[in-house]
Amino acid sequence: MISRLLNGLASIPVRISQSFRARQSRFLERLRLQAHLNVEAGQALAEYMHKPNQKNAQHITQLEKNADEVRRMLIDELNRTFVTPIDREDIHALSRVIDDIADEISDTVNEMEILEVEPNSYLRRMADLLCAGAEEIKLAMDRIPLHPGVATTHAIRAKATDNNMEMLYAEALADLFRKPRDLESLVDMMKLREIYRHLFHASERVADAANLIEDIVVKFF
Repeated sequence: MISRLLNGLASIPVRISQSFRARQSRFLERLRLQAHLNVEAGQALAEYMHKPNQKNAQHITQLEKNADEVRRMLIDELNRTFVTPIDREDIHALSRVIDDIADEISDTVNEMEILEVEPNSYLRRMADLLCAGAEEIKLAMDRIPLHPGVATTHAIRAKATDNNMEMLYAEALADLFRKPRDLESLVDMMKLREIYRHLFHASERVADAANLIEDIVVKFF
C-alpha cells in the first residue's frame, strides 16, 4: 500500500510534465496549422493573379474560412486553459496577426471581383512576395520549439520580404499616379490603389508575425 502510494507520488511530476507538453503541442499545432493555411492562401492568390476566375476566388474564400475556424478553436482552448506554456497574450497576438494575413488575402480577391480589377504585373509580383513571406512564417513555426535559432532565421527572412514589398508598393503607386488622363482612368487608379493597399497590409502582418515569433523565441526557447 505504502509502496503504491510512493510510486504514485513519484509519478506526479512526470504526469504534470506530460500534460504541460501536451498543452504546448496543442497550441503550437493550432498556430502551425494557421501558418500552413496562409501558405495555401498565398499560393491560391498567386494562382488567381494568373487565372482570375470564380473558382480560384472561391478557393481563397474557403481557405480563409478554414483559417478562421482554426483560430476559433485556438481561442476556445486558450480560454479553457489555466496554465499555458507560452504567455496567453503572445499566443493570442500571434494567432491574430497570422489570421489577419488570410483575411487580407481574401479581401484582396473579393474586392478585385467586386470592382472588376484585372491583375497586372505589380499585383503578380506583390502576390509572389506575400507568398514567400507566408512560407517563411510557416517554416519559422515548424522549427519551434526544437530549432528556435532556425525559427528566428526564417522570421528575419519573412521581414525581408516585407521590406521588398514596401519598395514594390511605392513603385506601384508611383506608376499608378503617372497614368490618370481622364475620369475613367482616375476611377481605375482608385480601384487599383485599394488592391495594392490590401497586399501591402498583408505583408505588414507578415512582419508583425515575424516579430512576435522572435519575441517568443527569446522569452521561452
